[in-house]
Amino acid sequence: MSRRRALPAGGPGVVPREGTVLSRRTAIAAASGLLTLAVMGLNTPAQAVSYGTPTIALSAAYLSGAVGATADPAVTVTLAQSGADVSALTVAASASSKSSVAGTGDVTVTGTGATRTVTVGAHARGYTDLTLKVTGLGGKTATKTLHYAASAAVQYGPQTRYLTGSSDASAAVDVGDGYVVVADDESNVLRLYSRSASGAPVKTWDVSDALGADKEIDIEGAARVGNTIYWTGSLGNNKDGEYKADRNTVITTTVSGSGANTALTVAGSYHKLRDDLVAWDKMNGNGYGFAAGVADGQVPKQIDGFNVEGLEFAPGSTTTAYIGFRAPLVPPKGGGKGLIVPVTNIDKVLGSGAKAVFGTPIELDLGGLAIRDIRKNAANQYLIVAGSWAADDNSDPYALYSWDGVAAHAPVKRIDLPTSDPGGWEAVVDVPDLSVSGAQAQLITDDGSADLYGDGTEAKDLSHDEWKKSRATWFTVTP
Repeated sequence: MSRRRALPAGGPGVVPREGTVLSRRTAIAAASGLLTLAVMGLNTPAQAVSYGTPTIALSAAYLSGAVGATADPAVTVTLAQSGADVSALTVAASASSKSSVAGTGDVTVTGTGATRTVTVGAHARGYTDLTLKVTGLGGKTATKTLHYAASAAVQYGPQTRYLTGSSDASAAVDVGDGYVVVADDESNVLRLYSRSASGAPVKTWDVSDALGADKEIDIEGAARVGNTIYWTGSLGNNKDGEYKADRNTVITTTVSGSGANTALTVAGSYHKLRDDLVAWDKMNGNGYGFAAGVADGQVPKQIDGFNVEGLEFAPGSTTTAYIGFRAPLVPPKGGGKGLIVPVTNIDKVLGSGAKAVFGTPIELDLGGLAIRDIRKNAANQYLIVAGSWAADDNSDPYALYSWDGVAAHAPVKRIDLPTSDPGGWEAVVDVPDLSVSGAQAQLITDDGSADLYGDGTEAKDLSHDEWKKSRATWFTVTP
């Protein structure tokens, strides 16, 4: 007789009785939450996914903005979490130390990948620390602090951009494709900025080593001919009336590339233009008082002082440069005229160290204001930024004049520039076609002595470069 294998009580498909070998194995599997596989020899339990703590890094820990600004600077946030798809991570502001300046709801995060962009909309001038929190899978989080500073709203807010990293913009040259190289009168660093977006420089060049300069050149004027940019120091004493040799410097840089790909190299320098100007004025009867203006103890920014701030070439010339003076006025009293002295061999001065030769000086009626910058276009149309000779000039009058570069022709006032906002107008980037209605020009301020954030600190003395900035604003200059 054949013998059958006994089935567990209850028949096929019935749960084994407690105490059997099979029941014990089933209970162990159920307790661990794992299913034992016995297919193709795979009998190892599957492991639960383990997520690491997420990481968050900021491209800068400090950020400056402005109330009512357009296209304010941003910071980039880089995220990661082991075991997780980075797109599953979220970022948001979780706290603000002063929500009246900017609260958590004023922080905007865009992007979905490993890098996100963070911008802040300010309500009021001041400082706040914003906590940025990344939340990853598994409920794990990490935070970073963004130190934010907001300056006050300004006139022409939609037309304004902010150049951060420096507050003492003093001269500017367009390099095409929407970019500009900006000089700083507190350092020897040239900075490349986008003209359309607020933020830090794309590139920087410190020319100190190439020139052997220990102190600032006090760059105040610039002009471009072909692929050469000429930069001049103020040539005057410092604010304490002391002679500093590095300020008596004119340099050239060679430009290669354009736009964001612009590169600069120092090509030449000359360190005696101030001496040449003083000797020329003495030879012509001290008509402009240059020798007295550079005397020991003489402060440069006086109505009878000595201070250069403008540089541009004469109409149609690549060898005659116009030197524009902030001081002195001519004569040195209220209602005096702005002074230009032509250097007729500037190419040889910088090319071979030749002594400067000067042409007939030009005196321009700028309504009692002095020359703060001068720029022309290829059609020999000039714009002159006219402002006070005084040092404390953030609220003094400024105006923009057009001119044709001919000594016998008077400049024409185009617009009065706003003076209720911080900073003095120092540079005009380029000159549009002034025969076209609605033409716009971009001007830049020096904000070095401005209290941007309401704490009594001048911008040049701020502890973080990211909080330092100058304004670049477009103005309509033709009706």
